[in-house]
Amino acid sequence: MELRGLETPRHEWTGDCLAVGLFEYAVEVTGDLATLDTQLAGTIQELISEFEFQGKVGSSAVARVGGSNPIRKVALIGLGKADALTLEGLRRGSAAAVRIAKREKCKTLGLSLPLWQTDVAQSAQAIAEGVELTIHHDSRFKSGDDDKKEAVLTQVDLLGFADEAEALTRARQIALGVVLARELVSAPANVVDPVTLAEAAEAIAREGGLEISILEREDCEKLGMGSFLGVAQASDLPPKFIHMTYRPQGTPRKKLAIVGKGLTFDSGGLNLKVGASSIEMMKTDMGGAAATFGAAKAISLLKPDVEVHFISAVTENMISGHAMRPGDILTASNGKTIEINNTDAEGRLTLADALVYAEKLEVDAIVDLATLTGACVVALGDEIAGLWSTDDALAQQFLDAATRSGEQFWRMPLEEKYFDGLKSVVADMKNTGPRAGGAITATLFLKQFVKATPWIHLDVAGPVWSDKDSGYNNAGGTGFAVRSLVNWVVS
Repeated sequence: MELRGLETPRHEWTGDCLAVGLFEYAVEVTGDLATLDTQLAGTIQELISEFEFQGKVGSSAVARVGGSNPIRKVALIGLGKADALTLEGLRRGSAAAVRIAKREKCKTLGLSLPLWQTDVAQSAQAIAEGVELTIHHDSRFKSGDDDKKEAVLTQVDLLGFADEAEALTRARQIALGVVLARELVSAPANVVDPVTLAEAAEAIAREGGLEISILEREDCEKLGMGSFLGVAQASDLPPKFIHMTYRPQGTPRKKLAIVGKGLTFDSGGLNLKVGASSIEMMKTDMGGAAATFGAAKAISLLKPDVEVHFISAVTENMISGHAMRPGDILTASNGKTIEINNTDAEGRLTLADALVYAEKLEVDAIVDLATLTGACVVALGDEIAGLWSTDDALAQQFLDAATRSGEQFWRMPLEEKYFDGLKSVVADMKNTGPRAGGAITATLFLKQFVKATPWIHLDVAGPVWSDKDSGYNNAGGTGFAVRSLVNWVVS
């Protein structure tokens, strides 16, 4: 699919479908819209009247243009109130237009959307991101011919954005990272396992000019990573501790680490997932690692003046005669001892050693992200991720970056007294606390493995997967957090 920025006025554009964004309570056919309506034989006014189109967010209408008009169809896209327009609104507006064009089997689409706060570059990038992410279709595991067909839509023109090639390129580079994360999450555990995920990291590093180090089991043993290896010991597949590094030319402006949970499948271990725990969806338990690797892909293309370390302790949590047992005590690489009272709280065990490793790199800040707790989904639902931080300035910086990306995070309390629920009689701590406040106690557990570096923990258990097409996310892995991570790095 070719994405172009054109200066062509919308009434002069020719192609299969022209999509026009309109604000709520501002759908009068006047000015240049009247000129366009005349060009389209009155189709816009007919659409507004017939569908009672009011420009509300999420509304749309489409119709064929009569006669021998050089535009075959016209679509109206509701953008809501003008003073409430956001970059996310533009993304969703362009996504709606793309979905209409695909449904109507159009090969070419013209997009006429307004600017956000007169910022041409950011508006162009947001619109282009919406297009790129909506057009992505993952049919790798489908066998039907219809599923394998190439997308009908081959060209999208952003009208009024002729000089924004750089913004369009940036959007595509970020989208490539999101798509990578989506496809890693959507792939089953017999396709993406510790070995193949390490191979994927090697490909990212090779293509993007990143440094890469993959620690094998013996290397992790030498570093004392007993917490990570305790989770890995039941799997027939070897654990892989992956560390990719992007280094800019010259002196970096800052040094950052992104740590992603990499459980390619989580059976729950001896505390086997049963009933409503959706064991069949535990292929998504590496959503944090997928976002980390997707960010690595995008950063390698964007080439900011920032040094970034991408880290994931990758394994499966399986059942065998070698499995860790409830009551076992593990020793992490910082010397902390952990009593296992639930083998299904394994992600925090892998992150513990990964965080210790990341802090030894002497970076300016660490962000970890993980599909960590069902408790966070209960608290915030499927579309909002939880954010905890030891540093107010860092938390706000990340939240600002997330706002630009359109991804939703909610800052949660880091209530220190809740750590009492993790206290153990026989070890420094247990790996789980009481049921109440489970997402908070999980974060407090992780906090024991970051001494002084400013740190953010993101619980992304809800938003990494979608059961249906929505906005610019198609059903399956969403690639959630990639865009926020990239915006945070480059900010």
